[in-house]
Amino acid sequence: MKKLFILLSIVILSLACRTLTSNADPESTLEPVVEIDPTDPNQPIEVQAGETFDIIIDANPTTGYHWEFVSEVDGNIVEFVSRDYKADQPVKPGSGGVDVLTFKTVSAGQVQITLGSYPPDADGGEPEQTITFNIIVK
Repeated sequence: MKKLFILLSIVILSLACRTLTSNADPESTLEPVVEIDPTDPNQPIEVQAGETFDIIIDANPTTGYHWEFVSEVDGNIVEFVSRDYKADQPVKPGSGGVDVLTFKTVSAGQVQITLGSYPPDADGGEPEQTITFNIIVK
């Protein structure tokens, strides 16, 4: 009788643990998500010559809209290095994220970087929205 009670207790306990584990929130075991805030175009970006810096802008490639340079970046002061898209977490259909544009400074000076938001069917037309960032290289 004692053995049956112990065996029954073990079975009930294992079923209870399995139920609790399967109902656990899967996101609660994930590491915290670090949000990346967009760069404020109202604040100048000050950086030393020879360093890199990022411009971060809201983006959502699922809409077809995309950011492009409105004009050439002055390569004597700043060089474009790369673009990286970081999706919001958790990733869901239609959710957005940010474009991270990385630049390297070449020499001291001031330059403006203007980006335009173009619709999916843009064939060299005008952007629907523009953002200008003021860069000060010391």
